[in-house]
Amino acid sequence: MGWRRAVPILAPQIHAPLLRSGPEGRRARPDSDAFERAVFIAAALGAAEACRLAADMAAQAQRLGAVVPKLRSTAAGEVVDRLVGDDAVSGTLTIRNLSRWGSRRLFDRLVELDAVRELSGRTAFRVYGI
Repeated sequence: MGWRRAVPILAPQIHAPLLRSGPEGRRARPDSDAFERAVFIAAALGAAEACRLAADMAAQAQRLGAVVPKLRSTAAGEVVDRLVGDDAVSGTLTIRNLSRWGSRRLFDRLVELDAVRELSGRTAFRVYGI
């Protein structure tokens, strides 16, 4: 993804059921003996989830590359490069040779071909990514 720092892998695992190792199924607290074990479990779960997501993103990037010849837009290559290089791209992206209406049609076609996903869930301002 081109990030300078490692992606936090502990935070998404804070509510994982495996971390309930204390009495009565409660989460381990920093002052308890089970806390170190819980942190190691959270790191392992987070790393496994990160690897799964990376594999999914690699497959989606390959699918995106495969549909480029099916696109008739002259700016499709640049849009695909932005999708692969960025976390998310605005649905009204305007670049040389692509108006915001053309961009909207291009992203609709990419969604139709199952090459990208709409991430925002909104109709007025859409954000797309792999």
